[in-house]
Amino acid sequence: MTYNKFVGKSVLITGGMGFIGSNLAVRLAQLGAKVTILDAMIPDYGGNEFNVVPIANQIRVNYCDIRDEMAVSYLVRGQDYIFHLAGQVCHLMSLSNPFPDIEMNITGTAVLMEACRKYNPQATVVYTGTRGQYGPSVSLPVNEEAPTNPKGIYEISNLTAEKIIKVYNDAHGIKSVLLRLSNIYGPRSQMRHSRFGVCNWFIRLAMDNQTIQVYGDGSILRDFCYVEDCVDAILRVAITPQAYGEIFNVGSDVPVSFLELVKTIISVANQGHWEFAEFSPERKAQEPGDFYSDISKIERFCGWRPNTSLEEGLAKTIAYYTAHGEYYWQSDKNGQAGLSCTPLPDPNKALSPAKS
Repeated sequence: MTYNKFVGKSVLITGGMGFIGSNLAVRLAQLGAKVTILDAMIPDYGGNEFNVVPIANQIRVNYCDIRDEMAVSYLVRGQDYIFHLAGQVCHLMSLSNPFPDIEMNITGTAVLMEACRKYNPQATVVYTGTRGQYGPSVSLPVNEEAPTNPKGIYEISNLTAEKIIKVYNDAHGIKSVLLRLSNIYGPRSQMRHSRFGVCNWFIRLAMDNQTIQVYGDGSILRDFCYVEDCVDAILRVAITPQAYGEIFNVGSDVPVSFLELVKTIISVANQGHWEFAEFSPERKAQEPGDFYSDISKIERFCGWRPNTSLEEGLAKTIAYYTAHGEYYWQSDKNGQAGLSCTPLPDPNKALSPAKS
């Protein structure tokens, strides 16, 4: 599918220095869009300046927080498309401290949508939530009509953000699309800890020739979607008018067991080991069981399907980190995994919020 509609368009990506946001920024810049990134660069959340080095001379970056009303009100003005990916994305953190989820995912989303209502109601907004909003699956595959009974504050905050945006779509006419992403993996994800993205963390362990623990008997099923396919889905819904106001799953309808995933990673990486492990009480309490997505709705509305096989996606991911691993998990002189970034050139200095 061609994306000529993005040529010359102004685009804002919240959380654009992170994993999915930076992949989206690279694609949009290559398509000829005028890209602005909003990112608070909170430590350990995955924001990495190296992620956008290939497009450093083509984008603008504003280092600010999604909760900053003045900055957000300034940045939304004049944008044709707003891709909302900023937020607290650590499920485990939400179990011990729910307030970052409430403040970033709920308050931050309300700040963004209110800014759109006041200053740019013509913008099209795309929000990326999580498959965790469903909670345990009632039947498989899981479609968008399934009940939402999330098991954690992180997932509840994502579901609340989704509902806030839907209200602005329905009540204020701000064209919005709501996505529920399932296990996205690939290049530009943080690789320093295991709190985000199980697939990428397993890749890290394999590349370090370490042992991957497979909980239970490894038979739990998930669907895994390569990040380039995910970006394609985000772009398609943004330019598909019949998608506005709708909720879509973005994942794969090819379920894979954790044991199969781990064995495939080790095979593609040609190193690493695995062993069975018992669930900890905390993991067992939060484990929702088998989950894989019904993606027939987004295929019907937008013609989207993932095109990258698991083996191909893993090979691309491993090749990326083989070439650039120093920017994602290389130990610094203090022996800690450090974030090493190439500085952005002068054209990408932060914008200043409007004085009002």
